Formats: sequence, structure tokens, C-alpha cells
Amino acid sequence: MPQIKASNFKFLRDLKKNNNRDWFTENKKRYQGEHEEIISFADALLAKMNEHDVIETPTGKKSLYRIYRDVRFSKDKSPYKTHWSGGFKRATASRRGGYYFHVQPDGQSFIGGGFWGPNKDDLQRIREEIATDATELREILANPTFISTFEGLQGDQLKTAPKGFDKEHPDIDLLRYKQFIFGRNFRDKEVQSPDFLEVANETFKAMRPFFDFMSDVLTTDSNGESIL
Repeated sequence: MPQIKASNFKFLRDLKKNNNRDWFTENKKRYQGEHEEIISFADALLAKMNEHDVIETPTGKKSLYRIYRDVRFSKDKSPYKTHWSGGFKRATASRRGGYYFHVQPDGQSFIGGGFWGPNKDDLQRIREEIATDATELREILANPTFISTFEGLQGDQLKTAPKGFDKEHPDIDLLRYKQFIFGRNFRDKEVQSPDFLEVANETFKAMRPFFDFMSDVLTTDSNGESIL
């Protein structure tokens, strides 16, 4: 079973201390070796996820984001990221929501997912559903497995009610969300454990009730009729 090794974190720590092109060029073979290890981990994780979901992302390598930073509009001109990260896209228009993993030393690793930037129409449809009846969503968020895994719903919120919704609505706490995301943090020891691949897979699996609910909402109109 592919495992994230101590050497991988050592490389990332060294890169953080030497975030320049000369050092990276001198250590290119080292980077390539550690990158292959991450690809193997992502491939194995993808295979496990396809046992309980349908993922459009074809390979673990395709799930990974480039280590090269886009510095065009950033004050920080460091050319390289000091973490590994990747995302899996669910297949077909009927499955909504996205999976994300982030591997970084010093307790900064996490598994996340949800709806980071829903478009205007999707956000309006979600809010309409919440305003009509938030019972099912609240049951999902209150599920002990969801709470113990993610510690609740996260994401940016409005300071007041969204336009067109009553600020006194009993579900205003949910209506204010602009993002619907959740994550689980991991210590370095946990990430380097032999069972982390299975833990990551189970963490993604715990997102499914939320994704299934949102998929039902976003593929139907306010009358419950399919829009696909």
C-alpha cells in the first residue's frame, strides 16, 4: 500500500528553506523521486474512491496540482509550492461536489471538500432549498460521523441576510453561507502512517451524504423536477 514517507516531508522542508530555481534544479532528481511517490499514493486513493463513487479524474497524476507557483499577481515571488495537493472531480453532471487533499509538513496536511466557489445560480438554488426546508441538510450536518470527522460546516458567510431572504428566517445561519466546505486536519505522524491511505479514503467517503443532498438540489428546480 503506497505510503507518504518521511523523506517526502524532508524534501518539502528543504524546499521551503531553499525556495529558488538554482536549488530546485540541483535537486531535480530528488523532486522527481518524491513526486512519483505522491503519484502512487494518488493513484491508489483514486482506485479506492472509485469503489464508492464515480470519479472523472482519470489518473492520480492528473489529480495533482503543479508544484510551480503562479507569481504574476503575488507579492511572494517564491517559485515553488512547499506542499503537494490534488483534487478529484466527480463524474457526470448529476454528481456535484469536489474532493481535495493537501500534504504539507508541520501539521498542515488536510483532507477537504465541498463547494468552494458555487456560481450565482447554484448558490441561489441552494438557498431556496434551505429557505423552504433545511431539515435534511441539518440532519446531515448533525450526523455524529460528519461531526467527528469534520467538526461542522465551514466557509465564508455574509454578515447579514442574502438579498431576497428574510434576516429573521429560522435558518439564516445556513442561508448566510457563500461557500459550503469542510476539512479534516492531520498531524505529520498520521500522514506518514501506513493506514493513511485508508483514512483519507474514509474521510472522503464521509462527505457523500452532503454531496448526494447537494447533487439532488442542484440537478432539480424548485419543484423537484430534473433540469438535466
